[in-house]
Amino acid sequence: MPPEDLPETIHVTTDEQLRAVSNLTRHRIMAVLRFEPATITQIAERVGLAKGSSSYHVRLLERAGLVKVVRTRKVRGVTERYYAMAARTIALPDPGEGAPDVLMRHAVADLEASSAQSERHVGMAHLRLTDEQFAELGARLEALADEYRKLSDPTLPDASLVFALFHPASRAKEEGGAK
Repeated sequence: MPPEDLPETIHVTTDEQLRAVSNLTRHRIMAVLRFEPATITQIAERVGLAKGSSSYHVRLLERAGLVKVVRTRKVRGVTERYYAMAARTIALPDPGEGAPDVLMRHAVADLEASSAQSERHVGMAHLRLTDEQFAELGARLEALADEYRKLSDPTLPDASLVFALFHPASRAKEEGGAK
């Protein structure tokens, strides 16, 4: 299926889908499939897995409706399946107060696994913003990510952009109200 025929977003709503995206290995498989279809063998090579493990994780993603077979071909009597993402983006539910944020945990794991010798830009800024400024900055970050997502070229090396704009818990709340 050509990328332009893909639905824009899949909303993760079931426990099966949430379990599928919560696993770091499956997150990395979806990253491989983000720009182009791949076979189990190609996925295994790119993620550094055994073919059997790769097949297991892809089957779970397929059962959850997050990836799908987009084409097949016969190779020496065996049907080779090419898998791709089932939508351009996946929307995760809000983790809720105090619950782990799967997306941020995966982002940190990917950052930690990236080569320290490669160029990377990591920073954190503590801001004090009005509600309007907060909303505007969130919209601008989303627009910037969308702009560069449209410029993505699957022939170029992967790059990940992660951002989180949030109001941190107050210190009194973290300490159970004690001062």
